[in-house]
Amino acid sequence: MKPQNDYTGPALFSYGFRPFFLSAALFGLVVIPAWWLIWRGDMALGGHFIPADWHIHEMVFGYGAAVVAGFLFTAVPNWTGRLPTRGWPLAVLLSLWLAGRVAVAGLFGLGAVAVALIDQAFLLAVAAMIAREIVAGRNWRNLKVLIPVTLLWLANLLFHAEAGGQGSADHGGRLGIALLIFLILLIGGRIVPSFTRNWLVLRGAARLPVPFNRFDALCLLTGAAALAAWVLAPIHAATAVLCAGAALLHLVRLARWRGPETWRSPLLAMLHVAYLMVPLGLAAVAAAALGLAASASGAHVLGIGAIGGMTVAVVMRATMGHTGRPLVAGPALATAFALVVAAALARVLGMIGLGGGLDGVGLSAAFWTCAFAILAGRLAPWLIRPKAARKTPSERAAR
Repeated sequence: MKPQNDYTGPALFSYGFRPFFLSAALFGLVVIPAWWLIWRGDMALGGHFIPADWHIHEMVFGYGAAVVAGFLFTAVPNWTGRLPTRGWPLAVLLSLWLAGRVAVAGLFGLGAVAVALIDQAFLLAVAAMIAREIVAGRNWRNLKVLIPVTLLWLANLLFHAEAGGQGSADHGGRLGIALLIFLILLIGGRIVPSFTRNWLVLRGAARLPVPFNRFDALCLLTGAAALAAWVLAPIHAATAVLCAGAALLHLVRLARWRGPETWRSPLLAMLHVAYLMVPLGLAAVAAAALGLAASASGAHVLGIGAIGGMTVAVVMRATMGHTGRPLVAGPALATAFALVVAAALARVLGMIGLGGGLDGVGLSAAFWTCAFAILAGRLAPWLIRPKAARKTPSERAAR
């Protein structure tokens, strides 16, 4: 096996996070303005999905899947001790992702079955490549990460089948969102307290985040049950009860991670704020199930606030850490994250009317687009250039 420094290809394909984080940032920048124009009736799609389904599909299985792939292709080498996937395999994988976006938009002019076959190839390839690395590295305990990735692939297939058979993909869309939220509960529930602990230890704090224990396992089980109920029966009393209970448990879980003490580190505080959007979103789902809120309010808090917020925070942090930059957000990236949160609030408040002729959809789209313009402009140079000089020991420990 060649050592890592033998790679001489483009820096963009030297590590899995680089092409997929860059693609996610650029896609997030263009897809929401496109959706806003479609929603206004100023632009039409040539694909097989109705406009709302295209919007949901591309945010979950386009944007979301790209971030998941970037994260996993960066984490798996750390788990297995093997060299990262790089070079032409990454380029092929990126081509599959791009082909899916073009096919779903109807630009290939293909039938619904052909579009589904092209679109599903990316997540299937991601699952297969991760399985190969984990098995080759004999890292059996992390085989469980294949479960949500495989389920996300199946959810994409369900989305296409449901849209083709019924004209809309309500269950497939909610399932895709639910799976990304569960990944936040699972992976975010590990990295948020871990990063917080490292940061607090460096500052000599006496009180640290509570380690993962049975209460966290209960939160995961309750969260999974609540999300499953939402997928199957969004307007039902049982869904309201399960989601309200899960929201309360995850608020308590978050409170155990010492979040208020991280205010001096915006990059770390972002993770806590993004996780907060999960219980808020579950509470909104519960309210909608009882007829106390708009039916889509929970989906937007979960989708924009939790998924958008957590992915942006993770993309920032992972990019800085793995390209040799100091783990400091700075005013620009802190503003980008704040705009994502503002986009979630504007979208939900827009459902009940902002007054003064303001449109919640347009305002939310504007906030999101500004956020991703900042994100892409700041991170793109880091992602396409070689890694910077090694960080100091204290900076590495803060990761």
